[in-house]
Amino acid sequence: MTVATAVAPTPPSPPPPADPATAPRTLPRPRAGGVAAVLVMTALAGFACWAFADLRINAATLVDSASNAVDFTRRMVPLDFPPVAEVLRLCGQTMAVVVCATLLSVLLSVPVAVLAAGNTTPHPSARFAARAVIVLARAVPDVVLAIVFFRVFGLGALTGVLAMGLHSVGMVGKMYADAIEQIDEGPRTAVRATGAGRLQQLVSGVLPQVLPSLVANALHRLDINLRISVLLGFVGVNGLGYEIAGALNALNYRRGMALALIVLLLCVLVELLSGTIRRALLRNAAAGGRARGVRGGGARTAGGRTGLVRTVPAPIAAAPAAAARAAATRVSPPWNARRVRRTAYAAMTLLALAASVWGAGLAPGQFFGALGNIGRTLGLFWPPKTGGILPDLLSDLFDTVEIAFAATLIGLVLALPVGALAARNVAPSPATAAVFRVVVVLVRGIPELVLAIVFVVITGLGPVAGALALGIGAVGLLGKLVADSLEEVDPGVEAALRATGAGRWQVFCSATLPQAAPALVGHVLYQLDVNIRSATLLGIVGAGGIGFDLLNASRVLDFGVVTTVLVLVFATVLAVELLAVWLRRVVR
Repeated sequence: MTVATAVAPTPPSPPPPADPATAPRTLPRPRAGGVAAVLVMTALAGFACWAFADLRINAATLVDSASNAVDFTRRMVPLDFPPVAEVLRLCGQTMAVVVCATLLSVLLSVPVAVLAAGNTTPHPSARFAARAVIVLARAVPDVVLAIVFFRVFGLGALTGVLAMGLHSVGMVGKMYADAIEQIDEGPRTAVRATGAGRLQQLVSGVLPQVLPSLVANALHRLDINLRISVLLGFVGVNGLGYEIAGALNALNYRRGMALALIVLLLCVLVELLSGTIRRALLRNAAAGGRARGVRGGGARTAGGRTGLVRTVPAPIAAAPAAAARAAATRVSPPWNARRVRRTAYAAMTLLALAASVWGAGLAPGQFFGALGNIGRTLGLFWPPKTGGILPDLLSDLFDTVEIAFAATLIGLVLALPVGALAARNVAPSPATAAVFRVVVVLVRGIPELVLAIVFVVITGLGPVAGALALGIGAVGLLGKLVADSLEEVDPGVEAALRATGAGRWQVFCSATLPQAAPALVGHVLYQLDVNIRSATLLGIVGAGGIGFDLLNASRVLDFGVVTTVLVLVFATVLAVELLAVWLRRVVR
């Protein structure tokens, strides 16, 4: 008898190992552009660290300068303020020049921006030429323009207005062009459908959409020009900067620092006022867009309540009908409270502009009368000359780049914690965010030139003073940009990570910071671009770099060397600008 035995089932054989060549990838393949961008950013960060060490910015340097700081404080206090009437006169004169310069930049930037915007330019060649004008205006330092215009128009407000106004086109024109490119094409298309020409399309379909952004950017530039006006005082532009330069040249630190404190308070006041106006404009623009989206969505009956109908005699009913027909045929909006308020604001703005033109003492005769000398003056700056100091110029240019990189590194290290604590979604409490926002505003209000003068007195002449001044000054701009970038991240990603039990630091490092990283890279590159131009200018007060050569050449009337310095700075700024544009495009 045969007994059947149970046979255990054979376990399934394991699947063959996947071919690495055909297995699905869990991470995207690195792109050549991304790898190149990482290598370039690593090299830039390494150079910044090397520049920081090469300039000998360390604790020992600061400790050795402690006695100088104490001595400077003793020579500075008590502050010697001018009489109140003199302070008001200087503040009014400074604000008049700044407002006129900003107005000039706006008037020039609007047509340049229309040509530079891709959706309004008449031809690609016009767009390329307008973009070239914007880059050129940004690259030429306003101090160089002031030196040129000083030879043409002499001392006075006109030199500062033209120098700041033309240089501001580089920033204002770019901002305006970007705003025009981001408009909703629907209103413009509707205007075009009625047979309107190009100018009518711009006035009726484009300008109403970008007007809040135009005003907001003009106010932002007003803040910047106010700080620049202090620097231009060292080359003869009237105002608070000119008085500060005279006091410091006479070693009258009590009067110079008192005037610098007035500049600080004026900058903070203008920053707060313009910031409030900018936020109100942008908020009203957003509210207006929402109102247009829901306008006409409901109707009310004669009884005033929806759904109630009552019989109204014909003569009485005819009155609302006639009013409706009149409203339908009205060309201008009604004079309601909003229109009255806007008209009052416009009238006050025009009055302030007229007062600024009068207060600055601008005369058309002075401008047109001096135009005949502009050809001869420009001939003094051509051809470029080296004056036998080309190696020194190149060495000082390298010092300028070192100062800019070291200052950007200092600003980044300081601005990251300050900006993070100023962001409402990162700060531990709203009060903490408010306090650090105030810190950012206060630092932004201090002109870099004032910081440079203080550090020159404390640490001595040289690049250390320039790097420290720009590094601390960068906290104002970079800290604000960092806070804004952190607040603009997607809160859903943070909430999802927080729902898993992650702590504050884990949410910040894993959700907030990675989302804001591309914007932060762009902001750091922009700060580097700004620092290179600022480092050139701070050399005028002995803070190292090629600015000192620029000032000496202008003093001895060697304008060919001034042109050489301008060409070197322009080439450096343009190279950094192109590199920044490429990195932002790759990292985005």
